[in-house]
Amino acid sequence: MYDQTIRVAVEIVSAILCFILLRFMIKPYRLTGEGRYLGLPLGFAFLFVSYVLGAITLSQLFSTYYELAWIPLLARTFAFAFLVVTYYFSKKPSKYTRLLGNITIGLLIIILTVSVPAVLMFPQLAFYSYLAAQGYFTIFNVICLIYISIFTLRSHIRMPDPATIWTPFGFILLGISQYSILIWVIDRGNFAFTGALIIRLMGLVVFLFVSIRTFYKSGKKVC
Repeated sequence: MYDQTIRVAVEIVSAILCFILLRFMIKPYRLTGEGRYLGLPLGFAFLFVSYVLGAITLSQLFSTYYELAWIPLLARTFAFAFLVVTYYFSKKPSKYTRLLGNITIGLLIIILTVSVPAVLMFPQLAFYSYLAAQGYFTIFNVICLIYISIFTLRSHIRMPDPATIWTPFGFILLGISQYSILIWVIDRGNFAFTGALIIRLMGLVVFLFVSIRTFYKSGKKVC
């Protein structure tokens, strides 16, 4: 019961941090109006949703655990997919790539919109395939975070800035967190899962630090 309470508390804190970050991440899109920046707020919005629903699922307010557990799993995976799309197309700011980026984000939204009702409509599928899918989705998340970490680190190397070095560090922490979840999926060890939660919070705190420092002190965009 104690461990369950801690896990719910971590999900709630993570959701609060993501909600605050969402307010920062939407600013580049509002300032430029470019669709390629839409993935930033979408990514953190879906992370927020995943942690809120994760807290609800873990609190066992509903008996249909596996059906509901699918939704935060999907939301978290699509969150990282949105972030990858944003960073990938941000390096090619042509009219064609902006259109392609918008189409990609639109397709991701459509796929997610179809996936959630499918899981809720077929609870048997949700029950038998959730544990396997959790491992595959986590591998995908790790790959996404590795790409973003490398991308942001290269951007920092090209244009060194004391503030931007924290951005890849934040994504690296999220990547380590997801890797720890993958280890937990395999061996169900408490150490890996606890470490994943702590490292996730550290990563989100790093992003909050970067956002506050960037928007309130330097007036630059975080990307």
